[in-house]
Amino acid sequence: MEIVPAISKYVVGLGNPGRRYRQTRHNVGFMVLKELRRRWDFGRARSKFHSRVWTGHMEASGVALVAPQTYMNCSGTAVAELAAFYRLSAADLLVVMDDLALPLGRLRARAKGSAGGHKGLADILAALGTEAVARLRVGIGAPPEHMDNIAYVLSAFAEDEWTVMAPAIARAADAVETWVRSGIAEVMNRFNRPDADLDGPPEQEGKGS
Repeated sequence: MEIVPAISKYVVGLGNPGRRYRQTRHNVGFMVLKELRRRWDFGRARSKFHSRVWTGHMEASGVALVAPQTYMNCSGTAVAELAAFYRLSAADLLVVMDDLALPLGRLRARAKGSAGGHKGLADILAALGTEAVARLRVGIGAPPEHMDNIAYVLSAFAEDEWTVMAPAIARAADAVETWVRSGIAEVMNRFNRPDADLDGPPEQEGKGS
């Protein structure tokens, strides 16, 4: 029997639970976790800490994938319970989420900082009492002029947008693997640069909703 290493890294993907939200822009964090589960053997989810939690390994590291089931704006409840139970430091966590101020498919990683308007991340930072939490933002683009932010993030990607988002989700999973292996500085160095299929200079940290 293969021995799974002790869990040392916790990847928190943000989204909303339930079928109606499954393919929406706000659920990019869940989508990245799904891609990681496709690549690595994480087995079945366990329900604890107001989350669905998969445990397994990436290369030589024990990793937990955590999908809070509290709805986006209350994500801090789940993460605080997880952190308290395992006595985690901020260095053990990576939060993966959508960002509507980044171009569709663009990635942006940071080691710390404010929530930048993202309510799910804001709730996590408030619950943990620190801004020193690594985060990986995945751009979902800005809403059309006629649509407000909430309606936009809760809408599904258009079919033509998936030609950008599918590889972006795969790159985000690559970035998570890099974080597990080498830390957030390496993720920033490798993935914050504009991708070959996206034009323009690197953006400042975006402001999700």
